[in-house]
Amino acid sequence: MPERRPRQQPDHPRRIALLTDFGAGPYVGQMRLRLSELAPAVPVIELISDLPACRPELAAYLLPGLARGMPSMTLYTCVVDPGVGTDRGLIIAQCAAHGWWLAPDNGLLMPLLRAHPNAQVFRLHWRPAQLSATFHGRDLFVPAAARLVAGEWLEAEPVAASQLVGADWPTDCARICYVDAFGNLITGLPADRLAADAEVQAGTHALNSARTFADVAAGEAFWYRNAFDLVELAVNQGRADHCLGLGLGDPISSRPPPAAAP
Repeated sequence: MPERRPRQQPDHPRRIALLTDFGAGPYVGQMRLRLSELAPAVPVIELISDLPACRPELAAYLLPGLARGMPSMTLYTCVVDPGVGTDRGLIIAQCAAHGWWLAPDNGLLMPLLRAHPNAQVFRLHWRPAQLSATFHGRDLFVPAAARLVAGEWLEAEPVAASQLVGADWPTDCARICYVDAFGNLITGLPADRLAADAEVQAGTHALNSARTFADVAAGEAFWYRNAFDLVELAVNQGRADHCLGLGLGDPISSRPPPAAAP
């Protein structure tokens, strides 16, 4: 297949951000070590390594917020890949000031691409000479990323976002998409979708909004606009996951605040 080259921005990426579901263990370390060989002068930042494991349908809704306000000349290398070793595709997206994105074609980039309809999207056909069946983060994503930050372009062809996996997914995800180390529950629902005084139903609990933790009493649950502009559920000085009995994938809903008594 002939190589197709995107309309290049004036410069290629200057840094690599790693976003994975690998957690603790050797996997991110091996990716970083391999990058130190293939792109020794390029900064490599481990942005997040505990995205929801094997759950691209949840992790996808976190990516736009994670990149908001970050440096523009960044290549985001995203590995949440339960289809590793199969014939699932690999895609590259250029989102203008929001950087370059390298990810499996499993829906992981779909919310981001919806937010940037002018992004250029390519299906990557290049493969390295040696490729394990189960660790494409090290063996495929890393060498591809190293070549991209060197200004090379790999064999790829344009593809419409409507042809990618996840094109039929909802625009927002009113579910718990991430549980942080404090037990706070990050949803895939942009805070702009709710009125500031809306009530969020989370399991059997009805939560009011607050601007920050200290605005409610210790032990009180609430929802707020987090630093990624998503709806987040929290408990002041407590763990929302334990107090609310909620975890990954659990749904939330919202409604207007109760009418005041006449």
